[in-house]
Amino acid sequence: MNFKLTVIILVVIIGVYQTVLNVVRQRSANNPTPDNLSDVYDAETYSRWKMYSAEYSKLSILSGLVSCIIPILLLVTNAYSLFASIFPGGAFMQLFAVILLEVVVSTVVSSVFSYISTMKIEEKYGFNRSTKKTFIFDKIREFIVEMVISLGLSTLLWLLYTALGDWLVLLFAVAVFIIVLAITFLYPLLSRIGNTFTPLADGDLKDSLMELLTKHGYKVKAIEVMDASRRTTKLNAYFTGFGKMKTIVLYDNLVNTMTTDEICAVFAHELGHGLHRDVIKSQLLNFGNLLIMSLIVWVTVKVPQLHTAFGFEGVNFGFAYVLLSVGLGVVQPFTSLVINARSRCAEYRADKQSVEEGYKEPMVTALKKLARENFAHLSPSRINVLLEYSHPPLAERISAIEKN
Repeated sequence: MNFKLTVIILVVIIGVYQTVLNVVRQRSANNPTPDNLSDVYDAETYSRWKMYSAEYSKLSILSGLVSCIIPILLLVTNAYSLFASIFPGGAFMQLFAVILLEVVVSTVVSSVFSYISTMKIEEKYGFNRSTKKTFIFDKIREFIVEMVISLGLSTLLWLLYTALGDWLVLLFAVAVFIIVLAITFLYPLLSRIGNTFTPLADGDLKDSLMELLTKHGYKVKAIEVMDASRRTTKLNAYFTGFGKMKTIVLYDNLVNTMTTDEICAVFAHELGHGLHRDVIKSQLLNFGNLLIMSLIVWVTVKVPQLHTAFGFEGVNFGFAYVLLSVGLGVVQPFTSLVINARSRCAEYRADKQSVEEGYKEPMVTALKKLARENFAHLSPSRINVLLEYSHPPLAERISAIEKN
């Protein structure tokens, strides 16, 4: 079996798949707007959205092609093993060399397209508020985080396999699951790097949010406003914290754009996720996904020919991490069908919670504002929805809310 050719063919298939999805997304910009969303964009704004969507789609197609061609070039030329040969011997240094090359290349490529997206397209349409200094700082931080995670996981893979052999499949899944939970737990701390959080001022909004959560037994540790307007004009809000001890974080853009009832409607929706334990269910589903990932990892370290075909003398656990991304690219379209379908069902149920809390109309207007301010696609292709959307299309969400 020609392992090198097989891996390269898989990379090509992944690239073609992503390109097809991007092209379908681009063409769906001409789909008619659903009747219940006719008031989201006026004629002028809709015209701007179509131009915005066209530019973004072209960039996504180009980005996808480049993100496919560069890995193929690295694999064809045995660049990973050639780069590793520069470093002194030892399993860890060889692992480190491959991860360093992978993260540097991926960061450079993603940063170029992210710069065009943020500093050109987003700037052109009035969404970007990041300075070049902020953009560079964010990318440096992302590089460090990605390097730490990638190096940590590949080192963990090496240590587990060396110590436990074939038990790797289960233990690697458990270990990664614990790491994911740890990152989720640490996210509130990580998000404070480069952002400023201030307590929400006393008033109707704070009282209403406190009442909404305490009514269902949730303890609110704090309600904070994040200075997201330094980077973007888009709206967002989220919970942090485990169990029933929650911190509410609001983008300042959200506070300045939505009414008190609309913000409460959004958090009644999030409350619905909490009451139905959707996060826990998602984590359990993700654990199944991690088991599949671990099986792929097991194959990448159990078959030395996958490494020697690309110029290595034996198994390189950094390259195993690279091969893992290829394997995941093949299976994720299938796992995403299941995960996204479950997620869309959870979103409908969470929307119903808003209705039951008495925020039916505010939830509809809030969703429309979110769509308008975030320049959302109002009539996406059914193919894109099935394969990529964790949330139902806006028209279908509003129809379900009105039926409730």
